[in-house]
Amino acid sequence: MAMNSPFHFAFFVRDLEAARSFYGGVLGCEEGRSTDGWVDFDFFGNQISAHRSDEAVPARSSGSVENVAVPMPHFGAILPWNRFQSVADAIRAAGIPFVIEPTTRAAGQPGEQMTMFVLDPTGNALEFKSFRHPEHVFTR
Repeated sequence: MAMNSPFHFAFFVRDLEAARSFYGGVLGCEEGRSTDGWVDFDFFGNQISAHRSDEAVPARSSGSVENVAVPMPHFGAILPWNRFQSVADAIRAAGIPFVIEPTTRAAGQPGEQMTMFVLDPTGNALEFKSFRHPEHVFTR
């Protein structure tokens, strides 16, 4: 499986300006095409489309990873090791609380990773990960 194949993900938001502020302002995602009803962002090399809807349903902590409740559904990005902390710092600087604080899992093992969860203004859950050794993303 190619690690550098970009994906596209579409999701609902209640307020496009709030989405622009979060994805563009806080996370630094460049805005792409847009209309009155949706906006595309370059989400760390991937295209995401935020579509305005009053029917957006926020995530809830219903998943479990290593006995930690994680919000479901969620999406996110695998960041370079040296970029993870700058994204965490930007989220903190904006005063946005973490659902799961930045933490390191599997320290010293091939799958060592940092991970964090945050909610966008609509309540969509995002997970950011970073692997110390990216070649081990899929190592069991």
